Amino acid sequence: MGMLGGKEWILIIIVVLLLFGGKKIPELMRGLGSGIKEFKDATKKEGDENEPKKEN
Repeated sequence: MGMLGGKEWILIIIVVLLLFGGKKIPELMRGLGSGIKEFKDATKKEGDENEPKKEN
């Protein structure tokens, strides 16, 4: 099992369009984007807390 090819992506897009409709997809993508951004921010904060602080 490797990466998805062109036919598989087209099939996935068609299924998503049928399930959610054209009007709902931009809302879903916006939500997905904001969720990814929050996840990156949280992991960045977690990494900052774990780094030892430098004393001057």
